[in-house]
Amino acid sequence: MTRSRVYGTGHLTAARLISGIGALFALIEAIYIVMVLLGANQANAFFGFIRSLAEPLALFFPGLFPIGNFQLAVLVNYGLAAVFWLVVTGIIARIFAR
Repeated sequence: MTRSRVYGTGHLTAARLISGIGALFALIEAIYIVMVLLGANQANAFFGFIRSLAEPLALFFPGLFPIGNFQLAVLVNYGLAAVFWLVVTGIIARIFAR
C-alpha cells in the first residue's frame, strides 16, 4: 500500500468518526425529545440519564426561543441542537475527508 493511500484512509476514518459522533449527539437529543413528548416519567433513572446527556449537548439552544408550551419548547430547542450537531460535524468531516 502506498503512502498516499494510507494517508487518505486515515482522513476518511477521521471523517467517519466525526460524523458518527455528531449522529450520536443528535440521537441523544432525539431520544430526549421523544421521551418528553411521550410523557416519560421524569423521576425514572433512564430519563434522568438521557436528560443529563442531552442538556449539555443542547449548548445555547434551550431558551433561545421563549415558548410557553414545555413540550413544544423541548421539540424546537433540542431539535435545533440535534440539527446543529449533524450540520457542524458534517462540515468538519468533509474538511477532514479532503
